[in-house]
Amino acid sequence: MFDVEAVVVGAGVVGLAIARALCNRGIDVMVVERNATIGSETSARNSEVIHAGIYYPQNSLKAQLCVRGRQLMDTFCKENNVNILPCGKLLLATSEQEVPALHKLKDNGFKNGVNDLVLLSRNQTQKLEPDVHCVMACLSPSTGVLNSHEFMQALEGHIQSAGGEVILNTAVCTIDQFGEGFTVFCGEADDSYPISCRYLINSSGHGAQRLAETLAYNASYQPPRIYPAIGHYYRLNQSLNVNHLLYPMPDGAWLGTHLTFDTSGQAKFGPDCEWIDSIDYTFDDSIERKQRFLQEIRRYLPSLQDDSLQADYTGIRPKIYPQGQPAPDFAIQDYTVHGIKNMISLFGIESPGLTSSLAIGNYTCELLGITGKEL
Repeated sequence: MFDVEAVVVGAGVVGLAIARALCNRGIDVMVVERNATIGSETSARNSEVIHAGIYYPQNSLKAQLCVRGRQLMDTFCKENNVNILPCGKLLLATSEQEVPALHKLKDNGFKNGVNDLVLLSRNQTQKLEPDVHCVMACLSPSTGVLNSHEFMQALEGHIQSAGGEVILNTAVCTIDQFGEGFTVFCGEADDSYPISCRYLINSSGHGAQRLAETLAYNASYQPPRIYPAIGHYYRLNQSLNVNHLLYPMPDGAWLGTHLTFDTSGQAKFGPDCEWIDSIDYTFDDSIERKQRFLQEIRRYLPSLQDDSLQADYTGIRPKIYPQGQPAPDFAIQDYTVHGIKNMISLFGIESPGLTSSLAIGNYTCELLGITGKEL
């Protein structure tokens, strides 16, 4: 009756993790991706941090899926030789005024099940990181970074080994529903070809709103709007004696201009956060932007030199809230929300989406009523 049991639109890290979870439960899966490579948008342009689960409201999807996803990722990466740098993170209060917020974050992390957080005094912090300025810090030893490309390649390998397909250079122009199935039209609108399926997962990131709007819903439902926000990353081009990720106190939903590494140890700073009207990855290396970065970083690394930052890359997050509004939870919607059976739509899967990805895969299967062992 169907060409394939499930179609996953989008071969980012979350789409691949969902496809793997479906394959593990015996579902015949096809992943369709508009780009020439997997994970070439949001999944390839982030900090690659494995988050512990400190920031997110208790009982939220972000909190639950981040904590569970981190546990699953640790096992998956070890079993699949995905490179991880278990460097830990220091969350820094750089003034006495920030200390209450630091305590609040530690307490929130504990409520989310992050039980290894340790408060450090100024002297204790400087024993770990002599070049870091703070009045107090919180050590998160289970935070680290991974090679996201290796992770996605491993996910793709699992899908293909289970008989699934990942089809590149294949855009979806529209979707029709029939009965409890779907016809996914791929290619240009005037020259498209159909693929029928029982299950449909819209994990297309920045394209999720447009794709969702090709379907008909009852009058009470409207797909979330995507508000793209760009972040810039600078690479460090001087020697720096730092071994932990360094995070200042967050500003609302923005986690601040933080120091992270890639798995080779290369240090980078970012991202900043700026809402934009359209997708454009151009790096704005203006003097004003660099000065803002230096000013933010020197709050916790006062010895940073003026010429130490080199423009590296940008990333754009598919936010589902406009500037100035509080950040909502992940929007992972099934028929109880949008009224269409056998379809899961994912919106606003930004940080901690990478960390949460394996748990999101399992959760998606649960929403579809597809049972199987969590892997």
